[in-house]
Amino acid sequence: MTGTYADQLDAAATTLEAAGLPSARVDAEWLLAGLLGVGRAAARLELSLTAPAPFAERYARAVSRRAQREPLQRILGWEQFRGVRVSLTDSVLVPRPETEALVEWALALLPPPDGRRRLAIDIGTGSGCIAAALAAERLELDVVATDVSIAAAAVARANVRALGLEARVRVVVADLFAGLGDVPADLIVSNPPYLPTGLLPSLSPEVRTHEPGLALDGGRDGLAVIRRIVSAARGYLRPAGALVIETAGGDQAAAAAALLRDAGWDHTAVRADLAGIDRFVAGRA
Repeated sequence: MTGTYADQLDAAATTLEAAGLPSARVDAEWLLAGLLGVGRAAARLELSLTAPAPFAERYARAVSRRAQREPLQRILGWEQFRGVRVSLTDSVLVPRPETEALVEWALALLPPPDGRRRLAIDIGTGSGCIAAALAAERLELDVVATDVSIAAAAVARANVRALGLEARVRVVVADLFAGLGDVPADLIVSNPPYLPTGLLPSLSPEVRTHEPGLALDGGRDGLAVIRRIVSAARGYLRPAGALVIETAGGDQAAAAAALLRDAGWDHTAVRADLAGIDRFVAGRA
């Protein structure tokens, strides 16, 4: 089908509604804007123009992928995260808005700028969005970002290079802290796998089918990786250095906070996400 961009948009919204997507019109608009390389508001100014046939074909393919519940960000190939744009592949999680609040708290836990270099460690970096956002917002901060997935680390390195942060962000293939050596940090931050294994089959198709299981599966109770981080992290922090972790929220956040307290962390605290759900936990060495 050719015609105007408005015709294309209407047909796409109809297709996505038929596929059962509750945000069909909005998703169709995002896909249109993304393929045009503009924002949604700017895309609306193009609606009366005739869509070239090659564009119509590309748009139809993108709409078909979304109708099969592939995430928008995966189709477009990128996501915006706290002012930095990161490219995505199927090897990494799509960054979530709530994780921006994790970065905000992590930045607040750092010592204020005083002319000295600071160091943060990002465990399970995935796309590198957390590491890149930290480095972009604190120019005196160096970041070591680790991921056990070789493919994910490659995505993170590419994003770090694209953002011009390679002088201050080093991406390492490692299982948590393995091989880091003596790198006393001011901050350790992590958005680890935290979903209980038994929950994975019930997730939405966007997550269950299109997100890497390695980045989701937190073991029987979702706390397997969090326990390992809490146990090991103090050995990589300077005195009074901070650890901040994202959890599944609610009861799991309370359980993670208890793990920190039981392990002797000081000033243990829980913070809510944008929806008011207790999701983040932190403590000081």
